[in-house]
Amino acid sequence: MAYPGSAVAPAPSLSTLAAKPLKRAIAARVVALFNDGAQGERPVPRSAEGIFPPGSVIRRVHGDVTSMMVGGVASLMLQMLHPGVLAGVWDHSRFRTDLHGRLRRTARFIALTTYGAREEAEAAIARVRRIHGHVTGTLPDGTPYAANDPALLAWVHVTEATSFLAAYIRYAEPRMTAADRDRYLAEIAEIGQALGADPVPRTVAQAREVMAAMRPQMRTDDRTREVGRFLLSRRAEGAAMDRLQSLTNGAAIDLLPDWARRLHALPDPVLTRPLLRAGTRGIARTLRWAFA
Repeated sequence: MAYPGSAVAPAPSLSTLAAKPLKRAIAARVVALFNDGAQGERPVPRSAEGIFPPGSVIRRVHGDVTSMMVGGVASLMLQMLHPGVLAGVWDHSRFRTDLHGRLRRTARFIALTTYGAREEAEAAIARVRRIHGHVTGTLPDGTPYAANDPALLAWVHVTEATSFLAAYIRYAEPRMTAADRDRYLAEIAEIGQALGADPVPRTVAQAREVMAAMRPQMRTDDRTREVGRFLLSRRAEGAAMDRLQSLTNGAAIDLLPDWARRLHALPDPVLTRPLLRAGTRGIARTLRWAFA
């Protein structure tokens, strides 16, 4: 019996009860994409004592799974157009045999620096900087490269930041205010600076300037095309996850600037764009429901 002024939660409906196993199953499959269960990895707990406090725009943006997947692939496609970034991947990574592992480690770094306790986040940044110190070599034309080069890190940073933001606006918050867009770039700039990137944009206008200034350096060759094929043709376990991956890859290509698609010799998805975006928005709504 309810007393005046008391609140009694309604009994869950049969449809709600029936949906719980499906929500858990979807969430578990997505969690497995980003966490290596065999190594004991679990989702990063959200700490109130991290680099970015609760309520930060970066926490809002990086918490949307679909837009992070789309933006992540788009940023990798942009990054590999830089000869120095491409050489580091080609010479020092196991992208042919462990591409999923590389993507998973990148996703975990983003989660740790966004949501982890400050000590964990700073340890993750220090670990990446140590790894970068060993990534050096020579380009095919004889030019030396180093992963800790501030300009090279600046390209990696600006492509990640702008791709994550663009995907979030398109698939999560189309009416995101200009102030919040700038605030996101100012927040994620803290990570870029900690990694040694320079210049690091703190506003949308500055990000456009950095990309425009660096764009003439972008190139493609046989290695670019091979890495791109590996990235876009990788298969996921299970038909449902494979369809999800195919859709997010298509959405990532759609997210690329026209000049980047041309360099990659990828077609502009003019005819498929409406269905592609509608399908990706549907996936985004489903994943938000599953993780709610």
